[in-house]
Amino acid sequence: MPIPMTMEGADSLRDELQHRKSVLRQEITQAIAEAREHGDLKENAEYHAAREQQSFNEGRIQEIEGKLADAQVIDIAKIPPGEKVIFGVTVTVLDVDSGEETAYKIVGEDEADLKTGKLSVMSPIARALIGKQVGDAVSVETPGGDVEYEIDKVEHI
Repeated sequence: MPIPMTMEGADSLRDELQHRKSVLRQEITQAIAEAREHGDLKENAEYHAAREQQSFNEGRIQEIEGKLADAQVIDIAKIPPGEKVIFGVTVTVLDVDSGEETAYKIVGEDEADLKTGKLSVMSPIARALIGKQVGDAVSVETPGGDVEYEIDKVEHI
């Protein structure tokens, strides 16, 4: 199943992959070599830590390569702007009860970061918003109860 991803998300994963392959691999290999010089490997904590770090790094490389292979990269700039909420847009919603306005960019799961306003396409809020248009009211089920939002603005940025 293809994994939806924005251009920025795909670029970020490619950068991380490049860093892990070129920089971290070298650093970890050097750390293992230095730890081996300290003698008995059975009781060498530095050696075991470096090997564990190597294992994690290689696992993450495989994970990123798999995600990029399955990625469906969506360039929002190539989609004509409209008022419909789709993957990649920034949507501004108004909490009907509190009047609080919040903007979310709907992105892939790996890109999601609520602190920066990036919302996973798989989140309950994003799933409720997808397909709706400016002016539509949306009810989102949250642990604290249902929250009613009104879609105020949709931007292709």
